[in-house]
Amino acid sequence: MIDLDNPLRAESDNYRTERDSLGELQIPAEAYWGINTARAVENFAISRRPVSVYPDFVIAYAQVKQAAARANREIGVLDEERADLIDRACQDIIDGKLHEQFVVGVVQGGAGTSTNMNANEVIANRGLEFAGRPFGDYEFLSPNDHVNRSQSTNDTYPSAVKIALVHTVTRLIAEYELLQNAFAMKGLEFKHILKIGRTQLQDAVPMTLGQEFNAFATTLGEDVQRLRDVLPLLLELNLGATAIGTGIAADSAYAPAVIRHLREITGYEQLVTARDLIEATSDTGVFMSLSSVMKRTAMKLSKVCNDLRLLSSGPQAGLGEINLPPRQAGSSIMPGKVNPVIPEAVSQVAYVIAGADVTVSMASEGGQLQLNAFEPVIAHTLMQNSTWLRRAARTLRVNCVTGITANEERLQNMVATSVGVITALIPVIGYAPASKLAKEALASNANVADLVVERGLLTREEVEAALQPKKLSGVQPETGAIQVISPEDLAQREARLDSHDRLDLS
Repeated sequence: MIDLDNPLRAESDNYRTERDSLGELQIPAEAYWGINTARAVENFAISRRPVSVYPDFVIAYAQVKQAAARANREIGVLDEERADLIDRACQDIIDGKLHEQFVVGVVQGGAGTSTNMNANEVIANRGLEFAGRPFGDYEFLSPNDHVNRSQSTNDTYPSAVKIALVHTVTRLIAEYELLQNAFAMKGLEFKHILKIGRTQLQDAVPMTLGQEFNAFATTLGEDVQRLRDVLPLLLELNLGATAIGTGIAADSAYAPAVIRHLREITGYEQLVTARDLIEATSDTGVFMSLSSVMKRTAMKLSKVCNDLRLLSSGPQAGLGEINLPPRQAGSSIMPGKVNPVIPEAVSQVAYVIAGADVTVSMASEGGQLQLNAFEPVIAHTLMQNSTWLRRAARTLRVNCVTGITANEERLQNMVATSVGVITALIPVIGYAPASKLAKEALASNANVADLVVERGLLTREEVEAALQPKKLSGVQPETGAIQVISPEDLAQREARLDSHDRLDLS
């Protein structure tokens, strides 16, 4: 791994000399990257976060380069030996190897050229290693002439970003489905528990706690669909556009060939070449669309977290309707205090994503003419957003939602003394008597059913019939319940997500 404080220092005293149009540099002999990467590391020591923190991006770039090598071999502009070496090197990266060699910073000038050259150099030197040749033998296998054949940063970089975002958003969707399932399961668990709903933080009418949690599940499901809607937009690529969309330096047969191979490599059958490559090379509209959807998703999740905090407030002097699982001591001075730390953390992620949407918007607007130079910060922002939101959803599910319990006795007492239940009696006793009864109940804090019977408005049997849970809550508690995931399927989905998270450093 490169030393960020001294990026050109080798682990040993061995160096190799590489040259470019600006001169020479000493490159650590064991480094798979070369002179272009070294200059970028020196120039952009800003974020201290290399692109390798986003394995989806590194893998996506290797997939693009692998598709390019296969297309170039197919159309006859790259010989079979070199194409095979590039292909094998790309497969290594796709399989998770050499990611630590992607060392350029996520924030960089040059519209992603540094990242493209980092990929080209790593792939070339890995290919040279396969061929039994020394690193830096670019006469035989060149980062530019062979690995980058028929390509430009300006078509490979945005294409890799889009594929990486499909990778990471797909996992975000999977995690959101698990969180939706957790809320739906609580909806079923709490379906029999009556409570008082609230509007504008004031008591409203009865509902069930199950309905409330089922509504959380439903709103998450809507966000899953919105995220799915944006995925096809990310699968329109400008591969073959090269520098500005004219396809200069690429054979006309290249574009259809590379997209066909990329479909096979990624498994994304919806991948298509943009109709207008000049427009597609400068357009960042899809990134703004995704950013907007993620902001919506994050804001709604934060609202759910705020509701959980309110419902669990107390435990003695607040609403105290539910209990969040205690995760850690809440105070250095107040004994026994436990805070809703998980919902608090999730909301903070949402605030970051809201601010990041402004970054994406400004970077998209700031591009000029035939290229947007600010795509690196767009890519970094969106990949971080997706990763953090996925992890936030996971910690909310695992460390909070699955362990929530209901304070049934407290809820029962609140319903019994709430004037909100009087609304259910209006069809039977009329609005005016109900209004008078509500004032009396508020003043005395008496049991509403007892007051109705005492005033001779209804018999005990009539009151109990009018205040049945299914009437108070408006619908049968189980109506609208979301289909929950089976335990076996749940375990499999969690395992798939866990296996990827071990690679993800962002």
